[in-house]
Amino acid sequence: KNTSPTEILMVTFTNKAANEMKERIRKLLSNRSFSLPYAGTFHSLCAKILRREGKAIGIDPNYLIYDEQDCKDAIKEALDKLDLDKKRFNPGAVAATISGAKNELISEKEYLNIARGFFQEHVARIYLEYQKILKQNNALDFDDLIGETIRLLKTDKSVASKYQNQFQYVLVDEYQDTNHAQYELTRILSKIHQNICVVGDASQSIYAWRGADFRNILN
Repeated sequence: KNTSPTEILMVTFTNKAANEMKERIRKLLSNRSFSLPYAGTFHSLCAKILRREGKAIGIDPNYLIYDEQDCKDAIKEALDKLDLDKKRFNPGAVAATISGAKNELISEKEYLNIARGFFQEHVARIYLEYQKILKQNNALDFDDLIGETIRLLKTDKSVASKYQNQFQYVLVDEYQDTNHAQYELTRILSKIHQNICVVGDASQSIYAWRGADFRNILN
């Protein structure tokens, strides 16, 4: 179709699925001298964009990416700073609540205004402290990778235009498992060309616990 591989973006959820896509493309193009399109996870795509362009919103290109344990340790540190009981405020439960807010693109300051009830109101304070700790350590968690990329694309129009123009074709695998943040990222990136193809099955949605919304594919 005379389309450059650099103009094609393919995203999925796991590294295993991304590697499978790359392998299939290699086989299809075995007799041709084409480079591969960008095929990877939402998080790896956003990590690359932030390392290249993140300075525009104050993100150091050498930032650390916190895994699940790092995040729990940072939440424990926040609990200590706020003198809150770890038994009463389980770090895992707090982490899940903060992750849920980030998947809905709710910042720590916005969460303060919408928190209701004893647990959420305390999580709001922990969320603020947690983000301070991440910033002090030049770190982002997995949810920040997508959230901060969206903030970058909405803040810096030249960066947004660069990637919107580059990615003429956007393909998303397992679309029933996208959350609000991933939907918004996909919407922004495909805004100019509006050539988007998604694959999924609403009945196979299994990640509601981490914010996936099967209505994205139904809508």
